[in-house]
Amino acid sequence: MTLVATLTRGLRTFASDVAQGFFAITHNGMAVVGLSLFFFAVAMTVRPDLRAITETKLIGWLQERQYDATGLASDVDAVDRATATDPRDLPKQQANLAYWLSRKYRVAPEPVSALVSEAYDLGPRNEIDPTLILAVMAVESSFNPFAQSSVGAQGLMQVMTKVHADKYQSFGGAMAAFDPVANLRVGVNVLKECITRAGSVDGGLRLYVGAGNTKDDSGYAAKVVAEHGRLLQVAKGVKVPTTPPPSTAAEAATARLESLWEKAQRLTPFGKEPKDEEDPR
Repeated sequence: MTLVATLTRGLRTFASDVAQGFFAITHNGMAVVGLSLFFFAVAMTVRPDLRAITETKLIGWLQERQYDATGLASDVDAVDRATATDPRDLPKQQANLAYWLSRKYRVAPEPVSALVSEAYDLGPRNEIDPTLILAVMAVESSFNPFAQSSVGAQGLMQVMTKVHADKYQSFGGAMAAFDPVANLRVGVNVLKECITRAGSVDGGLRLYVGAGNTKDDSGYAAKVVAEHGRLLQVAKGVKVPTTPPPSTAAEAATARLESLWEKAQRLTPFGKEPKDEEDPR
């Protein structure tokens, strides 16, 4: 019995020593981890450059993991570069314009909303009616930011990039002509200069289109003024058709044919249920 009791006490002592050793190691290990995290946090606070490097490496690692999982290279800054605004966040007048222009020129309401908002910001600062700015954009490019004319006018406002290259320097260079906001700002600046030189909106529009020295501007000023008038009504909440009424019998016949063709395309095939269309507002 004495031998058995001795062995039992020995095993108990061994087990107790092992348990205490394991606890000490674990406790000390957690303490080391805690201290390491503490000193790491202090280093990140004292050295912002180290924090930036660490964040960059972590983001890079996460992007590599995402690419391995989806096959798509991620770009978290893409949304910041997008020229888009939810039209529901705009004031009522601006939202009216965004939805109407979207329907008429068949472009998404979100990018148009961003341009409407920008026009309303630039207008008062340049003493130009915002709806006039939108009318110029509509006539010049139909809201295509990548438009280019045969003479080299580019972007939304169809600015002659080579002539006004100096105005794009603050935006990073001539390639900014294809950035919607940059082109809009430069175009408004050019339009303001033209109106100031001419002394009137009509004369300024002639200068803007390059017909300042001639009486014939191919109807450009009249088109802008007409669209401006429609946009003023739209901003007030007046229901304005997106297509003007035909002025000749031929135009009326063409409009009827186009209308019939559009209705034919919307007809539901036999045996299929029509899909409900959501109101964009």
